[in-house]
Amino acid sequence: MPPIKTESRSEWLAARQELLAKEKALTRMRDELSATRRSLPWLRVTEPYVFEGPEGKQTLAQLFAGRSQLLVYHFMFAPEWEAGCKSCSFWADSFNGVAEHVSQRDVSFVAISRAELPKLQAFRQRLGWRFKWVSSHGSEFNYDFQVSFRAEALARGEAVYNYGPLSNSNTDMPGFSVFAKDERGDIFHTYGTYGRGIEPVNAAYQLLDLLPKGRDEDGLAHPMSWVRLRDEYGHGA
Repeated sequence: MPPIKTESRSEWLAARQELLAKEKALTRMRDELSATRRSLPWLRVTEPYVFEGPEGKQTLAQLFAGRSQLLVYHFMFAPEWEAGCKSCSFWADSFNGVAEHVSQRDVSFVAISRAELPKLQAFRQRLGWRFKWVSSHGSEFNYDFQVSFRAEALARGEAVYNYGPLSNSNTDMPGFSVFAKDERGDIFHTYGTYGRGIEPVNAAYQLLDLLPKGRDEDGLAHPMSWVRLRDEYGHGA
């Protein structure tokens, strides 16, 4: 639809106020949805997952770093890959500084990938990220939380992602998992979101959504085919 152009401020203001009413309704609905999310049942986690990080081997409990809540970003980086996923990197560019803020609200933030730690550390340094990133290499963690998939499951069409059948053949997919500790120190999985459910934390997409062209992806073969690693856009980007 071509844009409506006008020189009348009153016409522009009326249209903007009409949209504002819808934006406020969406905000109230989002608040209600967040409240419902917080009321979900907690699923106990009993598997003794171990990860490799900058401080050495750490259990899932240790990733909480003394806090009662843990937010995990499942970063697509398979062991055989030489670089992390460009789409996950697009998201990760929004994460610098997040850990310092959420830690003030009793939350630890960490990214987890299947690639071995040296690859994660080199890629993290290349992109200038500060958030904690640990390896789940050799662990069932990614498979148990349905963000990584074995070849046999993919071949049989049995891979599950975003609470339904996986519609592609990727061995790794992105998402967020949320964990909490109770008074006894027991760990629970409280929430997981995948696919387009992770979009709200992508700062670049939220900014593009404010603009006349929006994300400008309609004519592309794939909506995110334009995305590159931040240092690969070329001069003048």
